[in-house]
Parts: sequence; structure tokens; C-alpha cells
Amino acid sequence: MIIDTHAHLDDERYNEDLDNVLANAKKNGVEGILIPGADINDLKKAQEIAHSNENIYFAAGVHPYHHEQYDEKILTEFLKDEKCIAVGECGLDYYRLPDSQEDKRIEKTAQQEVFKAHINLAKSVNKPLIVHIRDANDDSKRVLIENSAKDVGGVLHCYNASEHLLSLADAGFYFGIGGVLTFKNAKNLVDVLAKIPLDKLVVETDAPYLTPQPYRGKRNEPAYTKFVVEKIAGLLKKDVKDIENLTTNNAKRLFKAFAK
Repeated sequence: MIIDTHAHLDDERYNEDLDNVLANAKKNGVEGILIPGADINDLKKAQEIAHSNENIYFAAGVHPYHHEQYDEKILTEFLKDEKCIAVGECGLDYYRLPDSQEDKRIEKTAQQEVFKAHINLAKSVNKPLIVHIRDANDDSKRVLIENSAKDVGGVLHCYNASEHLLSLADAGFYFGIGGVLTFKNAKNLVDVLAKIPLDKLVVETDAPYLTPQPYRGKRNEPAYTKFVVEKIAGLLKKDVKDIENLTTNNAKRLFKAFAK
């Protein structure tokens, strides 16, 4: 059994064949999927998919690119749903900042305030966080620590191989490993993988994005977690089944609904 802890099944690229995608996932050993909330306008669709399928759950949040969408009232209503098991994805992404220094400062501040709001919301409903970090390691770690995110923990989605973030394992954070690990230019992640505590390792696809080899360049889907698991097993010199069991048990410990 494999649990894909991050797959955007509500993406329009699955509109025509979602049933086939889910059947292929099950055929390849994927028995659980978590749909992150990236766009507040897609949460209803994610909710419907979760309720139409056993062992598929969703999260409520807004991606840092959409921080202006943050609406605590709307997110809170979704979080009352038993199938809504996490807050996010939320976090900081400084990859596409404005050109001027002042506009950069304004954008960073806005993202940080919304990130803090997500953390406080997670603590209020006692659900873990799904954290997105891109080109913002220092600020992300500081915001998580200063706002006591350890009270709920969570996952660093698409973990970016920064050793600076490894200490967050002690604050209850897990590390989501996806298709990037299979890329030829993933040397940093390959090198850091062995330093991640085994009890804090989970797998994901970020489907439809970041498709692993041998399908890189095509639409990603949960079935392809098997390639991530195989790569992890090879790098850590462990049996594939051991990595499947390890990451599944970790995901169940973090996202308790999968353990029911």
C-alpha cells in the first residue's frame, strides 16, 4: 500500500478521465490520496471528489501565489468536514517576486501574514499543515517556529533538500518526497535523502506536476508514486516493500484518517 500525500485531483487536467486515473492508482498499489487546497475556488470540487471515493481526503488552504484569496470563514467551513484532514497547502514562495525592492517587501510581508493565519487556523482546528516552501527557507522556518507550528506539525511538501529545514523534524514535520528525486539534476535531494529521519519520510506526486522518470514531461498521476518509492529504496539500499510500508505508516501517523 502507498499513500500519495499530495495530488491535485481537482485540477482540470483530470476532468475527462479521473475515474481511470484512480483505477490506475489502485492497480499500482496506491490506496490513499490527499488532495491539497491550493485555490479556494477549487475546494468544493476537491470535497466532492473526496466524498465520492473511499480513502481520498482533502485539505483546505491557499497556495502562497493566491494569498489574496485567504478567507478564514470559508476555510473553517470546509475544515468542519470529516474528510478535510489538513490545512494547506500554505507557506512562502519567493520565486516570482516583483522587480522593485519595495514591492518585494510588500509581497513577502503579505505572504508571511497569510502563512501565519494558516498556522493559527490549523492550531484552532487541531489539524496538521501542508507547507509549501520555495526560495524562502529562512523565513519559512522562522514563521513556523515563532508561531508554534509544532503544536500541530505537518509535512514540508516537495521538500527542497535544504539541510537548514531538517531540524523541523523535531517540531513534528515530515518531508514529502516526489518525482523530483528521479530527475538527473536532483543531486542535492539525493545527497540529503539519507539524512531525513526514516520516521518522517512520506511520498507524494504533486500531480499533475513534477512527473517522475520515466514519464517526465507528461501529466503526473498518483500511480507514479511507485517510481518515487523505487528510487528511495534504491538510494537507501532498502527493499521496495519496506519503503512502501514505512512511508504508509508515517502518512497514517501524520494524517490519522488514513489509519481508520
